[in-house]
Amino acid sequence: MGAEFYAPEAWPACLLGETIGADHQEIGAILNLIWTPAQLAVLAKVVDLNGFSAAARALGVPKAAVSRAIADLEKALGVRVLERTTRRISLTPAGRLLYPHAKRVVEESDAARAAIAKLHAPSAGPLRVVADPTYGRVLLTPLVPRFLEAFPDVPLEVALDNESATEGWDVAIRPQAEPDSAVTRRLLGAPPALLCATPAYLQQRGLPLRPEDLRGHDLLTPEATDLPEFRLRLERGSQRAEVPLAPKLAINDPAVLHAATAAGLGIGLLPEFLCRQGLATGRLKWVLPEWTLPPAVALYALYPASLEADPRVQRFVDFLAANIVPALAPSNSPGP
Repeated sequence: MGAEFYAPEAWPACLLGETIGADHQEIGAILNLIWTPAQLAVLAKVVDLNGFSAAARALGVPKAAVSRAIADLEKALGVRVLERTTRRISLTPAGRLLYPHAKRVVEESDAARAAIAKLHAPSAGPLRVVADPTYGRVLLTPLVPRFLEAFPDVPLEVALDNESATEGWDVAIRPQAEPDSAVTRRLLGAPPALLCATPAYLQQRGLPLRPEDLRGHDLLTPEATDLPEFRLRLERGSQRAEVPLAPKLAINDPAVLHAATAAGLGIGLLPEFLCRQGLATGRLKWVLPEWTLPPAVALYALYPASLEADPRVQRFVDFLAANIVPALAPSNSPGP
């Protein structure tokens, strides 16, 4: 195999001073690939400004360079693209077919330069951020002063709003983001969920020892989305359990579920990060801690795809990812 790979006839002959011999046809094709977009841009400029001299002034090059670019383009394509007279120029039939493509080359070039200019130019006005109220209060609020301290040149305008629309905002922090080609999504995490209740409730109603014991308790859960009843799925090693429940309260607002749980109204199914303080202080107790539940809904940072190159957006979303992702990770202890 080695002899075949290094067979001398596989390589073109080298001239003195060359490392690899030149394949002139290949080089010509590569040069055409490199220069043709520039030649097309020159063609569009000549047509738009109706003259070689005007195009040369606009491009800041000699008139001879413009003429050479058009001549080389015609030679490479094998057709004439312009009819020239002493008074005017006009497109040939082939030129009329080519001109829209030439125009797009110019437009894409201008768009690329504008994008880079925007990348380096400071944006006016604050970065507008909207967040789901529950996640915003617990996760975003502590990060705002830290972000402003780290990036004093990026002012923020923040609103906590549970409306799903993101129009008018630069970055939105939402659970359950639907795919949208006009919106870029960045996953911030899917917080683990757990069951918890107040010690007073458990003392009065008893501590569930098995998943099926939950049927004898008041459950506070999110709304059932696919079924008429709420089915709680749990895992412990290789064991699986599915418990159908009739919740005392079903609402897709973790803050309300947390408040109802803390008030002793029942056993709440909650994102773990909302329960940490209550578990640490003993105001809440972890129910069935040896069983694992499916995670709560995923949390995303959303922003318009048109703002992907905006450095303010990238700084803020990177900052969220660096701080929220670890905050949503499970804690190691169930508390007292």
